[in-house]
Amino acid sequence: MKVTFVGVGAMGLPMARHILRRFPVTVFDPDSARTAELAAQGATAAVSAAEAARGADVVVVMVATPAQLDRALFGDDGVHAGLPAGSTVILMSSVGTDCAADAGRRLEALGAKVVDAPVTGGASRAETGELTVLAGAAPDVLDGVRPVLNLVASRIALCGGRVGDGQAVKLVNQLLCSVHLAAAGEALQFARALGLDPVQVLAAIEPGAASSFMLSDRGPRMLSTDTPPVRSAVDIFVKDSSLVLAAARKSGAVTPLAEQAAALFARAGDQGLGRHDDSSVIRMFQKEPH
Repeated sequence: MKVTFVGVGAMGLPMARHILRRFPVTVFDPDSARTAELAAQGATAAVSAAEAARGADVVVVMVATPAQLDRALFGDDGVHAGLPAGSTVILMSSVGTDCAADAGRRLEALGAKVVDAPVTGGASRAETGELTVLAGAAPDVLDGVRPVLNLVASRIALCGGRVGDGQAVKLVNQLLCSVHLAAAGEALQFARALGLDPVQVLAAIEPGAASSFMLSDRGPRMLSTDTPPVRSAVDIFVKDSSLVLAAARKSGAVTPLAEQAAALFARAGDQGLGRHDDSSVIRMFQKEPH
C-alpha cells in the first residue's frame, strides 16, 4: 500500500513517521525542512501535493485550518491534480462538518473514497502512536484504511457513516477540551492567589476526581519557569472554538461555557499569544500583564 501524507507539522510529522515503519510514504509540506527530516528516515519528499498524490493508494491530509485543507486538496498543484481514481483520502484535519462534507463530495466526484477522520490526543499521543480517530465513513471504506490508521491510533471510533460525522464528534471533543484547558489555567492561578504552591496543588489534585487530560498534560507546562515548547498553539483553540460556536448557532445548542472559553482564547490571541503553546492561556488569569 502506497501512502501519501500531506501536512507534516507538529501532529503530522510523528504520524507520518509511524506509517513509514510499515508502508512506503511520500510526503509534502510547504516547509521543506519537515519533509527533509522524514526523507532522511526513508520517506520520499515531493515538491507539491499533486506530485505526492500520484500513484497513491491512500492520501492522508493533516493540516490546521479549512483554508489550508481547501488549498491542499483543490489549489494549484493540490492533491486533486494527482489523485488516482479509486484511491482513499483520509481527512484528519479538524475543519468542521460543512468543510469536510464539501471536500468529501468534491473528492468523491473525482472517483476517490473518503474517510473523515479527525483525531484527538494532541502532539504527545501523536508521538506515541496512541491517538483516537473519530471516523465518519462507510464501514467498508474505513476497514480498507485501518492498517494505516492503526499505526497512528490506539483507538478508532466509528462515529457515523457520513463524511462530517467524525468532525461533529470532534466539535464535541473540542468544546470539552477548550473548557477543560481554560479551567486548568484558572484553577492553578487560583491556587497561587490563595498563597499555595501550585506545583504542590497540581500533584495533590491530579490523581483525583477533579483531574482531566488537560490538567495532567498542560498543567506542568503552565507552571514551568521555562517557555514551553509549542506542542499545540493557542491559535488552534481559537480556530476550533470558532468552529464549535458556529455549529452551536446552526444547531440551536446552548453553549455558555464554550462561549466563555472561546472569548478567552480569542483574547489570548489578540494579546500576541496565538503562536505560543496553548498552556500559556494561564496568563489570562494573571493580574499583571505579560
